[in-house]
Amino acid sequence: MEFNEIKLISGRIKENVEKVIIGKGKVIDYMVTAIIAGGHVLLEDTPGTGKTMLAKSIAKSIDGKFNRIQFTPDLLPTDITGLNIYNQDTHAFEFVAGPVFSNILLADEINRATPRTQSSLLECMEEKQVTIDGNTRILDRPFLVIATQNPIETAGTYTLPEAQLDRFMMQLSMGFPTEDEELSIIDRFIQNNPIDSLSAVCTKEDIILMGEMCKQVYVDASVRKYMVDIINATRNNPAISAGVSPRGTLALLKTTQIYAAINGRDYVTPEDVKALAIPVLSHRIVSYTNMAKNSNKEAIIQTIIDRIATPTEDFSIKGANNNF
Repeated sequence: MEFNEIKLISGRIKENVEKVIIGKGKVIDYMVTAIIAGGHVLLEDTPGTGKTMLAKSIAKSIDGKFNRIQFTPDLLPTDITGLNIYNQDTHAFEFVAGPVFSNILLADEINRATPRTQSSLLECMEEKQVTIDGNTRILDRPFLVIATQNPIETAGTYTLPEAQLDRFMMQLSMGFPTEDEELSIIDRFIQNNPIDSLSAVCTKEDIILMGEMCKQVYVDASVRKYMVDIINATRNNPAISAGVSPRGTLALLKTTQIYAAINGRDYVTPEDVKALAIPVLSHRIVSYTNMAKNSNKEAIIQTIIDRIATPTEDFSIKGANNNF
């Protein structure tokens, strides 16, 4: 695979998803970035804005195994990971794999499950493995969780703990469409559902290769310092009780490299950092109220970005414009 194929393949994925999801180009770019990075995504928005449809469209665009779990209060950890069942014919226990053994796992309305069930995803998300009855099983690559939750509902829901939020590479919001976009939605869906006709435009091996190649995207020392300045500002902000962890720093680094690549560059710019700082960092901070809405956290991150001086050097390798 050549570098220029990263932009081409990611563009095909985006074009495929846009057959179903209208007017959300930036959100789709973020989703593609997270998938190539092998990171998990939390989609938080009001009901009916297309969260599940976006997740399914992304999954259908990649030739990998897709599973969906509808999270409910009575869901058990073994319903996710699988369990050993005694076979009376063979007089031995046999492992029955759960839906987590997939490439893309849609955790629909994840905050409806109990904390015990939610915690069963922690090892899967961080270590990309599952341990059951002392036996560890490695998950297939790529593996990522796309989780959805509705922020307006509190009855029968359980707030995701900070430890689990920190394992999501990004938290995104769809938002309502504009009037023209909503008319386009009606036109597109009036006779059939376009997601039924979607087919894969790349393989899971393509995703793995792109992720490896994006590690070569150049990050200038001034851009690295810019990232660290933003991270440190979250740890010394009077409105924040717990700033971004080093896991968040690495997530910002990795996503900016991939975001630059899918936009046709082999080097990261401060604009890439600004574009990804809110979706990558805002859900990782803890405000002093501890109950602040995510929009408030986004405003805090935006204020930090506005206050930190943006580097102005030539950010390509040795000052050369090395486009793919």
